[in-house]
Amino acid sequence: MTDSHRVRSDLGVYSISVASELSEVGLQTLRLYERRNLIRPHRTAGGTRRYSENDIARIRRITELVATGVNLPGVDRILSLEDECADLRAQLDTCRAGAE
Repeated sequence: MTDSHRVRSDLGVYSISVASELSEVGLQTLRLYERRNLIRPHRTAGGTRRYSENDIARIRRITELVATGVNLPGVDRILSLEDECADLRAQLDTCRAGAE
């Protein structure tokens, strides 16, 4: 597949029903996760949710954490720390690339 045909992983393309099927999480649970700000799907001008590949991966991560007994506030904290760590790693990679 060429780069021009590749779908960006942050592009919201899936409806809530497709996201539910792909992530094996119920519709109401997805809505709950959104109310708790654990996921933030893109919204169309008409208000329809559109989930990206990144959103689906995040939902799967939430499912893993919940399955181990972590409550939703704990999931929120873990995801925040994981996001912060990923941002710091990206900054480090940029610094290393500039030093070469």
